[in-house]
Amino acid sequence: MKGIVLAGGAGTRLYPLTRVASKQLQPIYDKPMIYYPLSTLMLGGIREVLLISTPEDVPRFQELLGDGRQWGMNIEYCVQDEPRGIAEALILGESFVGDDNVALILGDNVFYGNLRILEIVENFSTGALVFGYYVNDPTRYGVVDFDADGNVLSIEEKPATPRTNYAVPGLYLYDSTAAARARALEPSPRGELEITDLNLAYLSDRALRVQLLGRGLAWLDTGTHASLLDAAAFIGAIQTRQGLKIACLEEIAYVRGFIDRTELNTVVDTMPNGPYREYLEQRFANE
Repeated sequence: MKGIVLAGGAGTRLYPLTRVASKQLQPIYDKPMIYYPLSTLMLGGIREVLLISTPEDVPRFQELLGDGRQWGMNIEYCVQDEPRGIAEALILGESFVGDDNVALILGDNVFYGNLRILEIVENFSTGALVFGYYVNDPTRYGVVDFDADGNVLSIEEKPATPRTNYAVPGLYLYDSTAAARARALEPSPRGELEITDLNLAYLSDRALRVQLLGRGLAWLDTGTHASLLDAAAFIGAIQTRQGLKIACLEEIAYVRGFIDRTELNTVVDTMPNGPYREYLEQRFANE
């Protein structure tokens, strides 16, 4: 399976922060936001990733992430000239994905906890899979209804009367027909190819399932200044309490077997002295 990270958009709600760089380059505690969705894909065993962003921000992401070889990955880049909907990411990434299945994640989605993403990716074969996360204010989100076997019955965008309390986070698994299905969509009244419409296309073929996320897992919002601060405080509190970092890409690459110990040491040697380097040096000091 390949991965796509959509890290575009204007980030107007975070103005004036986003005058400097995109939302996905803003810090969440001690790391850029983009590290968190990228770590989700890596934890799923995904090593080939396409990052889609604006013409202004693609060079900034390239400067930050490079081609991914330091983590045993291959990261490519694509420009989305203007926001035309989440589903367009699958069209832009069509040649990159080819005949493979694909995991699409939004660049501002932060997950913490046992997502079981490796198991889910390994067991995925055809159709589409969305996730369901219990929230107390479902009218703000896309809401999924489903049967006892995990088959989706409906998805509604910001319904006035939600059928369930399960919101759909910005992480989706699709088979190789996703790009063709996205290309067949009609733009919404706001001129975008809506991800909900793509999911409904799979639903019409009875090919859409939902994976519920348990109570021990956190899905963090980062769309406002307050929620960005809350996310940073949450990550900081967990890391301080445990002494373990969240979304440390070098650590994940080593533990997942993307790189060996020599390659990890080489990456660490390029880092300036500071807490991040010290963490990696101490984390595996006894191996």
